[in-house]
Amino acid sequence: MQALLAPLAELADYQDILKDRKKERGFIQISGCVGSQKTHLMYALGDGFEYRVIVFSSEEKAKKAYEEYRIFTDDVFFYPARDLLFYYADIKGRQLTDQRMGVLRALMEKEDGKDITVITVMDAFLDGLAGPEQFKEQKISLAGGDEIDLSELERSLTDMGYERESQIEGPGQFAVRGGIMDVYPLTEELPVRIELWGEEIDSLRSFDVESQRSVENLESVVIYPASENWQDTMETVPFLEYFPEDRTILLLDEPKRLQEMAEEAEQEYFRSRENRIESGMEETAESGLTVYETQDIISRMNGYSGIALTTLESRCGAFHVRGTYSLQTKSVNPYNNSFEMLTRDLKRLKRSGYRVVLLSGSRTRAKRLAEDLRDYDLSSFYSEDMEREVKPGEIMAAYGYAAEGYEYPMLKFMVISESDIFGRKKKKKRRKRYEGQKIQDFAELKPGDYVVHENHGIGIYNGIEKIEVDKVVKDYLKISYADGGVLYIPVAQMDLIQKYAGADAKKPKLNKLGTVQWGKTKSQVRKAVQAVAEDLVKLYAVRQRAEGFVYGPDTVWQKEFEEMFPFEETEDQIQAIEDTKHDMESSKIMDRLICGDVGYGKTEIAIRAAFKAVQEGKQVVYLVPTTILAQQHYNTFVQRLKDFPVRIDLLCRFRSSYQQKKTVEDLRKGLVDIVIGTHRLLSKDVGFKDLGLLIIDEEQRFGVAHKEKIKKLRENIDVLTLTATPIPRTLHMSLIGIRDMSVLEEAPHDRMPIQTYVMEYNDEMVREAVERELSRGGQVYYVYNRVNDIADVAGHLQKLIPGANISYAHGQMRERELEDIMYDFINGDIDVLVSTTIIETGLDIPNANTMIIQDADRFGLSQLYQLRGRVGRSNRMAYAFLLYRRDKLLKEVAEKRLAAIREFTDLGSGIKIAMRDLEIRGAGNLLGEAQSGHMEAVGYDMYCKMLNEAVLRLKGEGEEEIFTTTIDLNVDAYIPESYIRNEYQKLDIYKRIAAIENEEEMDDMTEELIDRFGDIPKKVQQLLHIAALKGLAHCAYVTAVEQKGEAIRFTMYERAKIDPGKIPAMIAGYGRDLVFRTEEPPYFLYRKLGKSGKDTGESVLETVRRVLEDIRGLRTDAADGK
Repeated sequence: MQALLAPLAELADYQDILKDRKKERGFIQISGCVGSQKTHLMYALGDGFEYRVIVFSSEEKAKKAYEEYRIFTDDVFFYPARDLLFYYADIKGRQLTDQRMGVLRALMEKEDGKDITVITVMDAFLDGLAGPEQFKEQKISLAGGDEIDLSELERSLTDMGYERESQIEGPGQFAVRGGIMDVYPLTEELPVRIELWGEEIDSLRSFDVESQRSVENLESVVIYPASENWQDTMETVPFLEYFPEDRTILLLDEPKRLQEMAEEAEQEYFRSRENRIESGMEETAESGLTVYETQDIISRMNGYSGIALTTLESRCGAFHVRGTYSLQTKSVNPYNNSFEMLTRDLKRLKRSGYRVVLLSGSRTRAKRLAEDLRDYDLSSFYSEDMEREVKPGEIMAAYGYAAEGYEYPMLKFMVISESDIFGRKKKKKRRKRYEGQKIQDFAELKPGDYVVHENHGIGIYNGIEKIEVDKVVKDYLKISYADGGVLYIPVAQMDLIQKYAGADAKKPKLNKLGTVQWGKTKSQVRKAVQAVAEDLVKLYAVRQRAEGFVYGPDTVWQKEFEEMFPFEETEDQIQAIEDTKHDMESSKIMDRLICGDVGYGKTEIAIRAAFKAVQEGKQVVYLVPTTILAQQHYNTFVQRLKDFPVRIDLLCRFRSSYQQKKTVEDLRKGLVDIVIGTHRLLSKDVGFKDLGLLIIDEEQRFGVAHKEKIKKLRENIDVLTLTATPIPRTLHMSLIGIRDMSVLEEAPHDRMPIQTYVMEYNDEMVREAVERELSRGGQVYYVYNRVNDIADVAGHLQKLIPGANISYAHGQMRERELEDIMYDFINGDIDVLVSTTIIETGLDIPNANTMIIQDADRFGLSQLYQLRGRVGRSNRMAYAFLLYRRDKLLKEVAEKRLAAIREFTDLGSGIKIAMRDLEIRGAGNLLGEAQSGHMEAVGYDMYCKMLNEAVLRLKGEGEEEIFTTTIDLNVDAYIPESYIRNEYQKLDIYKRIAAIENEEEMDDMTEELIDRFGDIPKKVQQLLHIAALKGLAHCAYVTAVEQKGEAIRFTMYERAKIDPGKIPAMIAGYGRDLVFRTEEPPYFLYRKLGKSGKDTGESVLETVRRVLEDIRGLRTDAADGK
């Protein structure tokens, strides 16, 4: 790194500091330091020490320094502080604990003589954790071939704070099934599966949480405790104890601020503790936390060698300063995209013999920068070699990251960062880590759930029962219907039932068994679906035939404009942008739908498409459902396009009538390039000179009348529709050939997951949460969902926090009034907004980063998720508090819901959770209101299945006949209790076995079962074979294979496409054992004649396979090898 560090050696003071830093304990103060120069100086001064601890006053600064420090070395770790106030309600702050344990592990495993740097914040030293010795003793090391006692290992894990679950879903859990143990150590990226042979470890392998399948074999694994204080009664020490005094250097940024921050956190904690004791709240919850006093920590720090960097020559508070030095440094004036200014400056610097380093966050951009400068007669060069020293008068461009540049005027040395030139911050990509849990309970059937059976309709699932028929034991699902009807379905036919899902939680009507009612319902829905499919296909065909405007390839301006996007695009975004441009450049008319969670960059895609259209002289309309959204998008567009000659206007009621009139006139003349507005844009007086692109945001929120007008507007122009309501995957598949769709599932890199706390309501906590947010200059959403006393709640809050400006809003206010309040909130005039769930769905208020939801147990899961997505829209840590009443026994459902939302702080889960109710709403919007009723009648999954079939048929791909196949043989085929104990897992496996269609899938399933649960018992193997036979039977047009006593009957499908001429030859091959009956429906009957004794299970399966393969050979297309 000599390019950045060599010039320091020329500072007289620098040599003295290097000699002086190890002489005695205490701090050397260096004043005159700025921004990124501090990080570079810290790296240089830490040289020669094994442990370097860098301390900042805020997490933001620490993270920035961490990014900068990573240019120099990979051995750098960020250690976050834990939240002292709400720490016990923070769901163990899994992510935080994860990060902290990773750092402790790195410290434990450090080899002698190797360097390690830890960047942290001052509050991280305040809480106590287990000492290094305890930590070392507590770890468990396992390797292949070791002998272990499983129950002993279970005990140890429980002592270390791991929780036992039936199936692992996140760090800090373990699960045992027979001789297999899964454990997810906090410090590992993937969980580990330990398989035993007797007491010996037979194999160790890592596996994937979602699929539960193994990933790779491991030699050994080390399991550390599941948290820093895994037992309540532990002796604790401050984090500082992990660093030996003689081999550590402490590097402090602005020590005075550090002391203030730590004291603030400490006072906040002790004050709230007193308040809680006064208000009679029990202490138990946080008795496990030791908090040290700031003075105590500082006096310990004074026992180390250290350097304190300050910008001004200020006092260092309680830190012991034993010497002071002063450097002369300056920060670089930003150039704000002005290349002219940059080149002028660089020429001046070159004449004065300066050494200049330009740092860019990507190699290609660094190269391009060097090339661009050469065009301005500046001899600049790009170098990969950071060890190369820059000579006076040279300008070197290199790959690296500094948040802002700096210069040493005395040394004539200057570093300019990319953000100084372009005034923006490109973020580096980070590795994807485990970010919380996916919710899995949509597919899970619980007794009492409504289910839909393809042939019998809607019933209630009552659990699994073992039933013995003719000495053969099988598992059956019990489903009860109207009027006491009960149906037992063999588990192998589980694919015939789906969980019933409707749009609201209202209960569906049960069907009666053995009546025609369900058949009627199904055929009605099938007709309706057919009509929808025809409409869609027709619309698609018309659009395909029509010729649209063909845009040219991207221009230089377009590329320049896209480079100015201040964030890193996600993969999904890049794909969506490419597809959109491809649509515009082709002759067909674009009609693309972009689905993505709020804040996932849909607007950016629209902006790029709009810019492309404007360059070809076309006008663009951006239609939004509400005035406030119009204002917000207008601001975004103006901001992004400020450097280009594009005129953007706003049409909504925030504009005076004169302004509106002018915009309308200019639109007609073609003077306005882009117009953003509400349904005001659909008025009769609005006309265009040459409209090229229509962008519709949240289409589902426009009324029917507006939709008709939009239809007229869009007849032959390109359309881009954006929506945040996730469009269900199932629907997506069936519409794929009809409507072009892009789905954004990946979260932007810079989004912080939301810190979620679940706790009982009490005034003290609410006050602390609000004050904390206001003290960092933010705003708070307070959600209370009852209109009648929302004013009282706001009043109560005002009493609690007299200094805050509090307003309330609810859906029964007049639209005007509501918009004005929201407008004030966006502009920061209101500190706390108490509101019902109407919090505007698309609103982006990056400054509101705390949300408090009262009576959270009354909300549905997707509601909580959507609400929680309103905060955390910026790169600041966001908090969500889900509160429930004191001493209120939560209903089990509510408890599950809160636990679920707490678990997946995962960002992309909006679409991931596939929020059933949201999905269903999305489907309703996509297909129109009339269809929602049909969807209710048969349940959502069934509806999607029918739609899919209808579309395929219309497109001529679906000549597949629709019939179901069942198999019922006298073979023991079920999953015994001893193999899979957990009911949920068992159901899941049954369901997946039922879906097997061919040998390949069967082998895959076999592999997974051996991997997850150990060797497969014979009964389960037979279950797998039967599942594969079912696929084969379906191929052969067989609707049922039934064994009655000795005979096996193969019932054929009436419209089977088989060649009757081949039947006699086939039967001849079986002698007298097989006969064919041409009844209604026709069937083959197999009976082994002249055979003594009963069939064994094996040979029954073999026989069935042989007969089915021969029947398949009768198909008319069998000659084609199908």
